Formats: sequence, structure tokens, C-alpha cells
Amino acid sequence: MNEPDVIQIGVDPVRFGQSFVGSDAFRALFQEGMELIEETAAYLDGPGREESRNLQRQASLVYASESMRLTTRLMQVASWLLVQRAVAEGEISPDQAQSEKNRVRLSSHDTPTTIAEYEELPARLRELMGLATRLHARILHLERLISEAGPAPRPAAHNAVADQLGMLQKAFGPAN
Repeated sequence: MNEPDVIQIGVDPVRFGQSFVGSDAFRALFQEGMELIEETAAYLDGPGREESRNLQRQASLVYASESMRLTTRLMQVASWLLVQRAVAEGEISPDQAQSEKNRVRLSSHDTPTTIAEYEELPARLRELMGLATRLHARILHLERLISEAGPAPRPAAHNAVADQLGMLQKAFGPAN
């Protein structure tokens, strides 16, 4: 393969966000996120509700606080995933998705819950909290990659290296 086959001047590079949201990796992330949301909802509406009734007063308050935090985090994840899927399916443009992110706030939440309070929570709630926190962190990372990539600068029309290679080829002939 020679240089002209590799270097294409005037062609925009592919933006990470556009390539990622159309990938199998994104579809797997979307599926994982939606399944976690369903699992969490089922837990909080069923066994979690029952488990929370059996907690002492302080642990019950921590449970309520953490379950609200968990629900908020997962709704942010769902919103982000749905916006990105809309981009992948061509329903909205990547630029529209960027403007939507002003309405969908992906923020990291520091929890004031102590380790002792956390350990009093039901094991399944702690597990769901951990899964949601890891998924949220991955999505925050992806959002930074997508946002920071932005539109790539177009290469300059004049390429000094290509000019030098051209002069060498004229002087010595093409490389074999």
C-alpha cells in the first residue's frame, strides 16, 4: 500500500461518538443499562420494599435515601442511552444530541452514607448500587470521549511532507 492510498486530504475523520453509537459495543451497553433498570425497578417494587420494612429507623432512612439516589442515577443513564440510541438510529443528529445533554445531566454523586450505614443496607440493594455506579462511571467516561472529540479540524490543503515526497520522487523516481 502506498501513501496516496492511506492519506486522504480533505476527508473528515470519523467522530468517536458517531462510530460508537452504531457499534455492537453500544448495543451491548444499552442492553446492559436497560436490564439493570428493570432489575432495580423490580427489586425496589418487590423484595426491596419488604426488606426496607424490616430495617431499623436509621437504616430505613438510609435505604430511602440510597434508593432515591440509585433511581436518579439510573434515570440519568437511561436518558443518556436513549439519546445516544436516537443518534444511532438517525432520529436525531449528533449535534442535536449535544444540545440534549444540557437537559440530561450526567453528574457524579458523592454519597454522605457512612460505611457502617452502607453495611446495614440489604445485600441486593448494595449490589444494585455498585452495578449502577460502575455503569454510570463508564457512561460518564464515554460522554467525555464523545464531547471532547468534537468536530475534528480539517487538514490543511497544503501538505509540506507530501510536497517533499513528491520532489524526492521526481528526483529519484518512485519507490518500489
